[in-house]
Amino acid sequence: MKSKLTAVALAALVVAGTAATAIPASAATTAKAAPTRCHTADLKAGFATGEDARPEMDQTEKETQAHIWFSNKSTRTCTLSGFAGVDMIGAQGTDGTWSLARSSKTPEKMVLEPGDTTDFSINLLPVAGSTPQKEKFVPAKFLVTPPNETEHFTLKWPFGGQILKQDGATHPGTYLNPVGL
Repeated sequence: MKSKLTAVALAALVVAGTAATAIPASAATTAKAAPTRCHTADLKAGFATGEDARPEMDQTEKETQAHIWFSNKSTRTCTLSGFAGVDMIGAQGTDGTWSLARSSKTPEKMVLEPGDTTDFSINLLPVAGSTPQKEKFVPAKFLVTPPNETEHFTLKWPFGGQILKQDGATHPGTYLNPVGL
């Protein structure tokens, strides 16, 4: 019915000597704006603590992973793409702050509807309790900044254990992966 009305209206304009461009009724509706990036205020964050998400901090044979999630608490759809910024603050007076290196993985754009959650992983290289103290980093807090933001979340490290201190290494065994991977 709408296409007949459009054709009749176009014919009337041509007969009157004025040309017009017909726009299909389906295209006349306003296009929905693409979502913009998530801001820190749009999100909440935390460590994934489920049994299958817990890092194996009591083993020292291989790397393990911790996962940090971002959840969209806003009422709008937003996107996350890239790497979070992660600074670990140590529990020992000699630990200081360790800014984690990024993996070589390529980030993907994650679209978060209100209430949606995504995460990223941190590869960790745990060490034995017998490792010399100067070679251990004991995590206490993580300062986690969403991609392309400047405000961070402060998360308490809930898993215990110690990590091989490689804060000055070129290719450390402790590093982070992009959001969504």
